[in-house]
Amino acid sequence: MADKPNQFEFFKMHGAGNDFILVDDRNQTFPCSEKNRLLRIADRKRGIGSDGIILIQPSAQADFTMRFFNPDGGEAEMCGNGARCVARLAYDLNIAAEHMTFDTAAGKLRADICGDNVRLYMTPPHGWRMNIDLDFDGRSITCHQVNTGVPHAVIESDAIDAIDLPAIGAAIRYHETFAPAGTNVNFIQKTGDNTLRIRTYERGVEAETLACGTGMVAAALIAARLKTVAAPVSLQTAGNDQLQVDFKMDADDTATDVTLTGPAVHVFKGTLTV
Repeated sequence: MADKPNQFEFFKMHGAGNDFILVDDRNQTFPCSEKNRLLRIADRKRGIGSDGIILIQPSAQADFTMRFFNPDGGEAEMCGNGARCVARLAYDLNIAAEHMTFDTAAGKLRADICGDNVRLYMTPPHGWRMNIDLDFDGRSITCHQVNTGVPHAVIESDAIDAIDLPAIGAAIRYHETFAPAGTNVNFIQKTGDNTLRIRTYERGVEAETLACGTGMVAAALIAARLKTVAAPVSLQTAGNDQLQVDFKMDADDTATDVTLTGPAVHVFKGTLTV
């Protein structure tokens, strides 16, 4: 006899168009180890649809633990827009106060509720690699890499709208230079003194998304290191939202006190049967 399916309350939220399914899983009963179920839930045709599934689980040393799963069912270290959404939800459910800490696979994070926005204090960036020359499909491109919770490649462009992001993003995401884990891919274009536009191909989603929080942070940091902009940096996403990345860039080009501030919006809630 088949097991009776479990029901969970879920919340659909988005951060700058980057959308997520969130579940309060402090009793740790959600079947997150069953990849096929996660795939069905995140499927936009056969499930609820999202750019990721986020669980709130217990923590012994913080207000809670955030676990993040990509739409392909794989678990990722962190997601900047998702982290802002989970902070908003934790505050709204009285799980955490307006100044909170929570654990992620990328390390412990802090967040502040700032009216309609959430300020996220990022883990220290690492894994800097500047001026990487990539050859693929008969072309050559120069990119830069930094890990802002997950790895990101950043490429400057003067014509961001003309980029065939599905094709070029996939080629860079799977390039042997970034094997075996691969990388997220961001194209940026300067639009003002300290403003950028950004388009992101997300690893795990395997497509362009309307926004990527860790990608925006990576883009701002790389652009600052290239002397293109200075903090604070305002970024316009593919969904036309504006977010701000602030940081301190030391003389040795080490970035500290990195924050990402932007919206975290409730869309709807419902009951999920899995």
